[in-house]
Amino acid sequence: MSDQVKLKAAILGASGYTGAETVRLLRAHPHVEAVAATGHSLAGKQLSQIFPHLAGPTDLLVVKAGDVDWSQIDVAFSCLPHGTSQDLIETLPDHVKVVDLSADYRLRDADLYAETYGRDHLNPARTAAVKYGLPEWRGTSLTGETLVACPGCYPTATLLALLPLMQGAIDPEHIIIDAKSGVSGAGRGLKEGNLFSEAAEGTHPYGIGTHRHAPEIEQELNLQAGRSDIGVTFTPHLLPMVRGELITAHVRGDVGQIQTALETQYADAPFVTVLPLGSSPPDTKHVRGTNNCRIAVYPDRVKGRVVVIAVIDNLVKGSSGQAIQNLNLMMGWDETLGLDHLQAVFP
Repeated sequence: MSDQVKLKAAILGASGYTGAETVRLLRAHPHVEAVAATGHSLAGKQLSQIFPHLAGPTDLLVVKAGDVDWSQIDVAFSCLPHGTSQDLIETLPDHVKVVDLSADYRLRDADLYAETYGRDHLNPARTAAVKYGLPEWRGTSLTGETLVACPGCYPTATLLALLPLMQGAIDPEHIIIDAKSGVSGAGRGLKEGNLFSEAAEGTHPYGIGTHRHAPEIEQELNLQAGRSDIGVTFTPHLLPMVRGELITAHVRGDVGQIQTALETQYADAPFVTVLPLGSSPPDTKHVRGTNNCRIAVYPDRVKGRVVVIAVIDNLVKGSSGQAIQNLNLMMGWDETLGLDHLQAVFP
């Protein structure tokens, strides 16, 4: 594609954190430009009035979705909440490619979606067929797709760490996932638990035994293992930081076999680094602001038990960056376009 011809992108839900992050990242993409930004309650404002860091010559006016000239749009990044996302996606013209950052097309089973998210799916046949966009595992199979479902942030870190191990490296019946995320993972909406005075100087688990990302994780682990009975123990925690995510998976297996499986799987993956055995533990600061994932393996003091740790930035690799990586693959481009310049912000 010529540098003079760029895909025209609409950011649906641009007034949220993932919407703003998608706009920010697309500014460095050589083949895509954001030309429309939608929002409901904040329609009529310039995006820079909501997010001053997005000020500049490419500032966008936030409009309602019905006011977008869809004939001029090539791709839509849906950064809307679940439910709201499918309501809009199902009305878009056929020529518009969609990268959905919500949960609406992640689960293949429409009944499971209804059970997990509390509403029926508008298009059960479509959600059953949509590609699940974990780029390191779907790769060129995404080329030519018109709708791709981006994984959730917790599933991204978890699946990158565990999928390579599902062909015999670990006991699939004993998987415990301890997950931690920054406050931005809960979105920009007003929630009491996200207030500074509530979240600062402490940490707490939530969604204990009921978190909506567990069925998504189990779906992909079962698919990879060729089973249907794998269940995980998944407990997320809120950390008093803005962005970043760390998962600690407790599994049973051989350390060397696990390390080899991970190194082999990601030997050529541009955004996944498997640290050598004995390395210092990965830190969310090491990936902050990037599309990278760092994974490390450690033997537990109890023989036969192993600890696998993965870190990502929940707003980039766990959301907007991965969405752009998916679009690159949908278009048959180098998956690193617009993302390979990102380096961690440290300290």
